[in-house]
Amino acid sequence: MLVSLQRVDPSLPLPKYESAGAVGFDLITRETTVIEPGKIALVPGNVIVKVPEGYALLIIPRSSLPRKKALVCPHSIGVIDCDYHGAKDELLVQVQNISDAPVTVERGERIAQGVFVKVEKAQWSEVDDHGKETRGGFGSTGTH
Repeated sequence: MLVSLQRVDPSLPLPKYESAGAVGFDLITRETTVIEPGKIALVPGNVIVKVPEGYALLIIPRSSLPRKKALVCPHSIGVIDCDYHGAKDELLVQVQNISDAPVTVERGERIAQGVFVKVEKAQWSEVDDHGKETRGGFGSTGTH
């Protein structure tokens, strides 16, 4: 799949897949960002991506982010639509510092990855009833 991408700072490398089996490419942070304890910050990912039609780009934290940096993504996954590629639409990674001390994300660090997924838009068929008894509601399969 050929994807159009613009780097905000061309001196930083292009995102890349770190292994032959990797499904996500790593985003490289464009600037050093300090996140105060308990605070949420947006870390610039240095690229504007034109997501192909029929796809979405998911921005997912690297699995080591909480352990290595004490950062979590409070929204879990960022969804980038195919029409989000204007001049100011740099990919940003939203992170929250869960430690008691300031956390610094250095320019050039990898803190998140992008994954392209195929998507389809639903057409709604409204019904009065699905003809099935209630399974038990939210969390019902976990009850003992």
